[in-house]
Amino acid sequence: MIKLPIDDLLPRIVAERSPNFVIEAAPGAGKTTRVPPALMERGGVLVLEPRRLAARMAAKRVAQEMGEKVGEAVGYQVRFEDVSGPRTRVKFLTEGVLTRRLLSDPQLRGVSTVILDEFHERHLDSDLALALLLRLQKTTRPDLRMVVMSATLDAAPVARYLDGCPVFTQEVRAHSLDIEYTPHSAQPLEEQVAAAVEKLVGAGDILVFLPGAAEIRRAARALEPLAKRANLLVVPLHGDLSPAEQDRAVSPADRPKVILSTNVAESSVTIEGVRAVVDSGLARVAADSPWTGLPSVEVKRISQASAKQRAGRAGRLGPGRAIRLYTEQEFHHHPATDVPEILRRELSQLVLQLRAMGAHNLDWLDAPPAAAWDAASALLDKLAVTPEMSDLPLPPRLAKLVAEAKKRGVPEKGCAVAAVLSAGERGSSDLLTLIEANWQPQTQRVYDQLKRQVGGRDRGGDPALLQSLLAAFPDRVARHRRDGELLLSGGGSAKFPNCRWEFLVAVDIEERREHGVPLVRLAAPIEPEWLLDRTTERVRFEWNRSAERVEQVSALVYDQLVIEETRAPAAACDEAGKLLAQKAAEVGIGRFVDPEALAQLTSRAALAGVLIDAEAALAALCVTATSFKELEAADLLAMLRPARLDHAAPAQLKLSGGRQVKVHYEPGKPPWIESRLQDFFGMKETPKINGAPIVVHLLAPNQRPVQVTSDLAGFWERLYPQVRKELMRRYPRHKWPEKPE
Repeated sequence: MIKLPIDDLLPRIVAERSPNFVIEAAPGAGKTTRVPPALMERGGVLVLEPRRLAARMAAKRVAQEMGEKVGEAVGYQVRFEDVSGPRTRVKFLTEGVLTRRLLSDPQLRGVSTVILDEFHERHLDSDLALALLLRLQKTTRPDLRMVVMSATLDAAPVARYLDGCPVFTQEVRAHSLDIEYTPHSAQPLEEQVAAAVEKLVGAGDILVFLPGAAEIRRAARALEPLAKRANLLVVPLHGDLSPAEQDRAVSPADRPKVILSTNVAESSVTIEGVRAVVDSGLARVAADSPWTGLPSVEVKRISQASAKQRAGRAGRLGPGRAIRLYTEQEFHHHPATDVPEILRRELSQLVLQLRAMGAHNLDWLDAPPAAAWDAASALLDKLAVTPEMSDLPLPPRLAKLVAEAKKRGVPEKGCAVAAVLSAGERGSSDLLTLIEANWQPQTQRVYDQLKRQVGGRDRGGDPALLQSLLAAFPDRVARHRRDGELLLSGGGSAKFPNCRWEFLVAVDIEERREHGVPLVRLAAPIEPEWLLDRTTERVRFEWNRSAERVEQVSALVYDQLVIEETRAPAAACDEAGKLLAQKAAEVGIGRFVDPEALAQLTSRAALAGVLIDAEAALAALCVTATSFKELEAADLLAMLRPARLDHAAPAQLKLSGGRQVKVHYEPGKPPWIESRLQDFFGMKETPKINGAPIVVHLLAPNQRPVQVTSDLAGFWERLYPQVRKELMRRYPRHKWPEKPE
């Protein structure tokens, strides 16, 4: 067994009596493969790795160094695969597996030490594991030892968190490493990779870091001509490959290799033969879909710490070369380190796990943001997710879906939907079609594992499955309006071309900032009656412009989505009256009363010392009406007329000859009357209103005024004789007495 730098530190590590300690050691020091077996004399050792590949490779390497097969003294457990046995003393496992073990075995029986390897990546599960282990250690397992290991970690905060524990540092003799930066290029990434690899031919095996499997496939095609010329073996390396395919990538070969890898190779054990690295500067990092909340990945720039890790793979065993497919200036603009997932991820699965454990008020290395915690708690409550659902290795939405599907008699279909959604299966936009299509190997593995765990056979059909889907995505309901335009229950709209359903669950949506409206990528139909138990009745009043009336609109509403709506003439009430009054005010009071008559009444009232508020009277009338027709039919003038107004300011006066004449009232002027001169014969005094003489318009037979006066007695005495002569000449057939009496 070859000597590794960490070996010099092992005696001190084994002798350390502190319950916790941190190990800082550069890549290639051997900490992953040498520290765990050195500590197994105390009892069982669990080693948490950030990725499945790292867990498998480390277990295999340690088993080889112990002269055993994997699964005997050394084993591993990753999602859907457990290679261990009753003799296993050292077990490598991915971080989430430990959380699930704590659910079933809260005391970690038979485990003396838990090692958190590559902790600098700060995955959500690693932070959760650290907090849970510290809680366990401080309550019922003071004998439990925790070891945190990393190549690039700032050890001080972790050491403080672990009660000021010791920090072991192992320096590694650095091999020379030549790092070359690349000018910005508009070429596709795969062509840039091919050009960089061609520069490195002859340097040894070449490790190329790419964001994902799709980029790996394109790069492999681009490298085919070079591989033939230079006799290179081009092999992929990513988490979705089978163990045999992964072993082929990391095992020695009969010719130089080009390993096209995702960041799974960034922190795994040393790959023999690698002397050169090509770094795209990109990685697919864990994220959460803003629409579904389900875990997803997105391509981002790697941190400077990750870039150093990647380049360091070329110099672990000797002098190496690294080509970065970006400029040095870009490198300095990359973030120094990765933001811990607990500060940027959706937290519903974490909250569910803690609810299942009954773990509250944990002491965190970095406390989760309160807003994210509250949002996760609200989602679990909305979905009515129970702690038992945490047994399923799924996000809460999908765990709810599977549990609901089993209850409704479609467990197999429920597992199929959960598998395609958790694995990010793509193809048809119709979820029912997608689950019947050919799946990727990873999707099939997820389905098989879920099916074994859930059990049962389908007894129901698609309606039961779709109702289960609705239970998991109750906030993602949409209604098709027209031409592929959807109204979303949470508000807003989206596009779903060729939509053939009226109601649906928009399972996945792609935000398209350049187009404005989001695009539905995956959906499934539902029936509106399935929504009724979650609907509320909403009543509002609207104005029907053509009918000129208030109408009551009653709607069954699901969140913000109208499921059913009825419209009818409103009955009189306060709210309807307010709307009617608003519309009446907009058209003006002249619509509902003769303006001249209103002006007369207002002036009469003013003369009587009474103030009339016509708008207030109209508003009061609206309380018992719901349409303009009713307002027009009402006698608004009668409502406005003050009591005893006819006495104080009469509408008519009776002349001496018995004729009734209308009294005219105008603002700022005295009242006035008009009639033929003959009608005033016998009236010696001017009529008075409210103690003041009114103005009299005396008309000739042609109805034109011959005199306007407020002194009728004076008119008879001074002016009538002359007026009489003129009228006799013009109207000789009329009687014009010399002394009218």
